[in-house]
Amino acid sequence: MTEPHAERIAEATARIADLEAELEAAGTTTSEAAALARVRTLLHEWVDSVIAVVATPGVGRVVLIHENGAESRIASPDLPYRLAVPVTFSGTMASEG
Repeated sequence: MTEPHAERIAEATARIADLEAELEAAGTTTSEAAALARVRTLLHEWVDSVIAVVATPGVGRVVLIHENGAESRIASPDLPYRLAVPVTFSGTMASEG
């Protein structure tokens, strides 16, 4: 990881942890390789339990529905757009009746 990139990540994680502390909710942060690998493995397992997805780009939200019926809501400016099916135009209009 380049030094400016590492510095931005450290600043972002510290800012988020500080915001959570203001809400009196403890959080954990990591960017250390082994701990991050563990978290990624757990995230992959969690994502593999998804059986349905509702992506709403207009409000920046994705709702994941898991095998057990639980819902996980993710607020993100990017993720809903990444998941939405791109619109394509064929250049021709469908004929009427």
